[in-house]
Amino acid sequence: MKISFDLDGTLIPLGENTFPVERKTAMQNTLKIEPLRVGTRAVFKALKMAGHEVGIYTTSFRSYRMIKFWLWSYGLKADFIINEQLAGPKLRQMNIGASKYPPAFNIDLHIDDLPGIALEGERYGFETLLVDNGLQNLEVVLSGISDFERRTPVSNLA
Repeated sequence: MKISFDLDGTLIPLGENTFPVERKTAMQNTLKIEPLRVGTRAVFKALKMAGHEVGIYTTSFRSYRMIKFWLWSYGLKADFIINEQLAGPKLRQMNIGASKYPPAFNIDLHIDDLPGIALEGERYGFETLLVDNGLQNLEVVLSGISDFERRTPVSNLA
């Protein structure tokens, strides 16, 4: 299964004390690297060990290289990175009015913090797992993914 994570509000806090974050290294502090939600490394590792493709899908204008470097600084590697520079033109070409449309990139499940993305998912027919500030642990995200897998026929995930 191909799974994407949003950045802002999902993996990167939108403000102080939004959710627990990983402790930054001296290098990350010096380079002003953005914080990462606690548990993200464990979630990525567990999903990859289960055979899933794991990546980023954001409407952020951060560059591909910036996102890749940010992930690398925390010891993470995404199987794919989709930012606004890539997604915007493709969605316009497809005449999709949603801010995100994971099926355009063959994504089976998108993880986000915004209820509006879940509403777009209902309208445009894509699956979204919502997380909030209280859901920072591995079990909650993996449980949501397991629920999705149980509801989805295997033929749709191939």
